[in-house]
Amino acid sequence: MQIGKLNHVGVATPSIEESLTLYRDLLGATRIGEPFDLPEQGVRVCFVDLPNSQIELIEPLGADSPVHGFLAKSPKGGQHHICFEVPDILAARDYMLSKGATVLRGGEPRIGAHGVPVIFVHPKDMGGVLVELMAEPQH
Repeated sequence: MQIGKLNHVGVATPSIEESLTLYRDLLGATRIGEPFDLPEQGVRVCFVDLPNSQIELIEPLGADSPVHGFLAKSPKGGQHHICFEVPDILAARDYMLSKGATVLRGGEPRIGAHGVPVIFVHPKDMGGVLVELMAEPQH
């Protein structure tokens, strides 16, 4: 497996609207997407476009959101994950599993916020960082 480009950094937040104020007013971001819900993942997301990547703001959606656990430990939010593109999501999953890494959700890819299959690799196997691998988007 060969890692592709950094696609985005996921940032958990208790409020996308408050975080957008920071990125827009303090950091000068001008390319901000519309927030949208991903109910199957229990999150609301919004992308802030950067010249070379994106920031994915992630807010809990509903009582069962997995982001609640993260925000319980870091109430103001913070870096949640980093996401790299891979040419073949199933080959990437199989490679990670062959190396003994834990792929969350039983290794089954799901459709992520970019509309392509994604998997997450447990932080304990990735130097303490939750890593999302996503299929390269078709442009």
